[in-house]
Amino acid sequence: MHHEDDQGPPVLPRVAVGYTATDAGRSAVAAGARLARALGADLHLVLVVPDTARGAVVPPDPGYEAVLRSSAAAWLEEAAALVPAGVLASTRAVRAESAAEGLLEAAHEVGATHLVVGAGSERGLARFGVGTAASELLHSADLPVVVVPVLDDGARDAPGDGPGDAALSRVTVAVGTRPGADVLLEEGLALARAAGAPLRLVSLQVLDLPGRLDDDAVQDTADAHLRAVLDEARAAVPDALVEEALVVRGRDVTDAVGGLDWRPGEVVVVGSSRLAAPHRLFLGATAARLLRAVPVPVVVVPRTRPAGGPA
Repeated sequence: MHHEDDQGPPVLPRVAVGYTATDAGRSAVAAGARLARALGADLHLVLVVPDTARGAVVPPDPGYEAVLRSSAAAWLEEAAALVPAGVLASTRAVRAESAAEGLLEAAHEVGATHLVVGAGSERGLARFGVGTAASELLHSADLPVVVVPVLDDGARDAPGDGPGDAALSRVTVAVGTRPGADVLLEEGLALARAAGAPLRLVSLQVLDLPGRLDDDAVQDTADAHLRAVLDEARAAVPDALVEEALVVRGRDVTDAVGGLDWRPGEVVVVGSSRLAAPHRLFLGATAARLLRAVPVPVVVVPRTRPAGGPA
C-alpha cells in the first residue's frame, strides 16, 4: 500500500531513497525496501529536481517548469510502483542546487536512519545515478549512506513477498586495522539483530597500499595484528550472531575480496575515514576501493554519531 506525503512526524523509522528514473534508481528502491523491511521502517522516496529559480537572472520559463513538475510526478509514481507489498512508501520531489544537498535535507526532515542511493553502471564513485551526489554524500553526510550497485545484466535484488525475503540475508562488517570498539560494529550488529541475520566479520590485508613491504616477517606480523583486531571485534558482539570471522589478504582490495562469497540480500558495512570531521563521512582509500569491488550494497557509517543519535 502506498500513500502520498504524510502529515506530521512519521510513526515508523524511515529509510530515505534517492530516486532517479534509471537502473541505478530502481536498484536503490529495491535495496531500500529490503532495508526498510529489516528495520521495520517505511520508505521515503526522494527525487531531486534542479532549482532553476535560485540565482536566475531572468524568471524560469513557465512551460519548462510545468514539464519539470509533470515529469517529476510521473517518475515518483513509477518509483512508488516498484515498492513491494507490505512496505509503506511516501514520495516527494525536492528543489535543490545539488542532488546531495536535496537528499540530505529530505533525509533530515523525516529523521531517516539511512540514505540509500544507486551507483551507475561503473560501480562506486566513477558514475552515479544522481550525478555528483556520490562524492558529495560520501564526503559530507552525517548519517549512514547505502550505495547500491547495479548488476551488469541490469538485474535487481528486489525483495519478494515470501517470509524468507523479509529482511537482509547476512551482514558483513569490514573491520578496520585498529583495535577498540567502533561505531561500524554497532551498526552491523543493529542491522543483523533487526533482520535476524548472521554477522560476518572480515579484516583486509591489502598489499598495494602505500608503505606496504613485501617481507614475509612483516606480513606475518600484520596478519597477527589483524587477527588480534578481529578477535577483539568478535568479542564485542554476541557469539550467537557471528557466523564467520576471517582475515583476507590480496594484492589489492579487489583481489582480497575476490574469494569471498556474497549472498543475495547481503550488505557490507564499512566505516568512514578517521580524517572525517566529527559526525561526518569521509571515504578513505580502502573503503572507496571496497565500494567498487563488491557486488552488494555498501553501508558507509560515520565514525562518530551525534549525541542521542541512533546506535
